[in-house]
Parts: sequence; C-alpha cells; structure tokens
Amino acid sequence: MSSERQRQIAAVLLILGAVAAILLPFISATLLTLALGGVAFSAGVSQLLRVGQDQPTGKLFRLLSALLYIGGALFILIDPIEGEISLTLFAGVVVLVEGIMELAAGASSKAPMAALMLLDGLLTAGIGLLLVLEWPSDSVWALGTLFGITLLSSAFKLLQQPGGEVA
Repeated sequence: MSSERQRQIAAVLLILGAVAAILLPFISATLLTLALGGVAFSAGVSQLLRVGQDQPTGKLFRLLSALLYIGGALFILIDPIEGEISLTLFAGVVVLVEGIMELAAGASSKAPMAALMLLDGLLTAGIGLLLVLEWPSDSVWALGTLFGITLLSSAFKLLQQPGGEVA
C-alpha cells in the first residue's frame, strides 16, 4: 500500500474519531480520563520499581514521586467523573497560561510572524479563560470536544501534506 493511501486511511480514521469525540464528548472525556489514570498508575509502578536503584538521597524522592503518580491515578480511576472535573480545570489553567505566554512572546517579537503569534495567544488565552470561568459546568463536554477538535485538526494536516512527507 502506498504512503499516500496510508495517509488517507489514517486521516479518515482520525476524522471518524473526531466526529465521535465531538458528538459524544462526555464519553470521550471519560475514556481519556481513564486512559490518563492508567498511564499515571503505570508510571507510578515504574517509579516504585526503580526506588532500589537510586542513591540513598534519591530513594526518598523516587518514592514520593511514585506515591504521587499512584495516588493521582487511584483518584482518577476510582472516580473518573471527579477526575474529569479536575482535569478540565487543570487543562483550562494550562491553556490560559500558554495563551498568556504566547501573547508575551508575540508582543516582544520582531519576527514577521509576530501578528500570528499574538492572534494565537489571544485565541488560546480566550479558550483557557472560558474553560476556567465555566468550570465545573463545562467538565461534561470540554475535554471530549477539545480532543475531537485536535483529532480533526490532525486529520486535515495529514491530508494537506505533500506525498511521501511525514511530519
């Protein structure tokens, strides 16, 4: 199968996933939350297994790191809805701060793309602010919808790539 055909198939799958995530945002957000909980638990177990390999002073920090990962994972896995609510607030704060940093970078830049950096920063900060101001009521739809938009964006980017080029 040609690389062009593989890219087209991948793009279609991304679009289908995006549509599902956007139409069923609560389900997609809950599944994302559970997946994150599983990854965090795995990371915590990994850190725990490495405690014995560290120097004496590093063992305490490795153990604390493991307990933090495992504790956060259990919080998410035991009550994924509460985890989803917390993740929505966290995502809102991260996106807001990212937008502010992009605005600062654009304002201080002399590059030809400074105006686009400012626009990106404004839009990003605006989305972050909306997530924070509407929290916790936006928790039932925000993560799933944003995930769907991200998948859709990735699909369109994949379709726009010239033949054979992989980003």
